[in-house]
Amino acid sequence: MKAIIQRVSSASVKVDGEFTGKIDTGFLILLGVNVEDTEKEAKLLAQKVSKLRIFTDSDDKMNLSLLDIKGSALVVSNFTLCADASHGNRPSYMNAARPEKAEPLYELFCEELKSNGVDTVEKGIFGADMKVELLNDGPVTLILDTDDWKKK
Repeated sequence: MKAIIQRVSSASVKVDGEFTGKIDTGFLILLGVNVEDTEKEAKLLAQKVSKLRIFTDSDDKMNLSLLDIKGSALVVSNFTLCADASHGNRPSYMNAARPEKAEPLYELFCEELKSNGVDTVEKGIFGADMKVELLNDGPVTLILDTDDWKKK
């Protein structure tokens, strides 16, 4: 499972001109589900994201988590994160899980964020053509990949 985590002052997602999710301070999370991902990866990633300390404290050090600041999360499905662009100029999406597998894991990830203490979890619409707006704070952007954690 892959996630792009962006620390934001605000973020929103629209489908067909209508807001489906909107947050103030927190994380915009672009989430990609790989063919080999399971519930284990969704739970592990949600736990990591909720405790990720990338908000600044009173000493201007990144020591606070989403939980510490009572921030929100906006989670947007993004199969293109699973692209393989190592050959040629047209990416292959063979590593992206099919919707029937990816959507339940996307939903589980969102539920696990809530279970880990994130009070507000907003979402896009899985598989839809979405328009995402954000005000990146910092900018602070991280890439998390559960496949990398398996190698260690």
